[in-house]
Amino acid sequence: MSSFISDVAFTPAVKTIQARKGSRETYARAERKGMMEREITDDLVQFISLQRSVFMASVSSEGAPYIQHRGGPPGFIKVLGPTTLGFADFKGNRQYISHGNYSENPKAHLFLIDYMHRRRVKIWGEVKVIEDDPELMGRLMPENYKGQPEQVMIFEVSAWDINCPQHIPQRIDAEDVKRALDERDSRIAELEAKIERLKHIDS
Repeated sequence: MSSFISDVAFTPAVKTIQARKGSRETYARAERKGMMEREITDDLVQFISLQRSVFMASVSSEGAPYIQHRGGPPGFIKVLGPTTLGFADFKGNRQYISHGNYSENPKAHLFLIDYMHRRRVKIWGEVKVIEDDPELMGRLMPENYKGQPEQVMIFEVSAWDINCPQHIPQRIDAEDVKRALDERDSRIAELEAKIERLKHIDS
C-alpha cells in the first residue's frame, strides 16, 4: 500500500481508471517525485493572498455532495500555520448545508481559481467550524469589510496541487478593469494637457 500525499486524491478506484485509460504510469512517476505537497509554500501563500473567491466542497453522511462559494476582499483566507488555513464565514442565506455536512463529515475540498492569470489550486483537507471565539474571529476578519461574520472555518490541509491552465478562460475582475480604465483616462488627460501647453508655446 502506497503512502504518497497524492493518495488523498488518487484512491484505488481512481488509479484503476487511470490504468485503464493509460495515464497511471505517468502519474506514478509524478507520485514518486512528490506530485503534491502538504505544507503551505511561499508560492501558495502569495496565491492565496490575492484571491477574492473560493469554492468549498462538502459531503453529507449519506454521500450527497455540495459546493458552496465563499468570497471576500483579497487575502480574506489567512494562513495560520504550515498546514492550516482559516477565514471568517459571513452570514448568507442561512441554509447551513456546508456547516451541517461538516458536523457529520469534516472531509472538505477548496478550489481556488485565478481567471486573470489562468491558474487554479486544489486543496484537500478537513474543516472545523468554530463558533463563539471573538479573539479568533478578530484575527480573521478582513479590515474594513462590511460582511457580517457568523463563525470561523479552520481548514487543515492534507494535500494541495496546482493545475495546468488548459481550458481556463481568461476573465478580469470589474475592480481591475475600472482601475486600468482610470489609469488610462488619467494618462490621456495628462497628455491632452501637455498638448495644450505646447500649443500655447508655439503660438
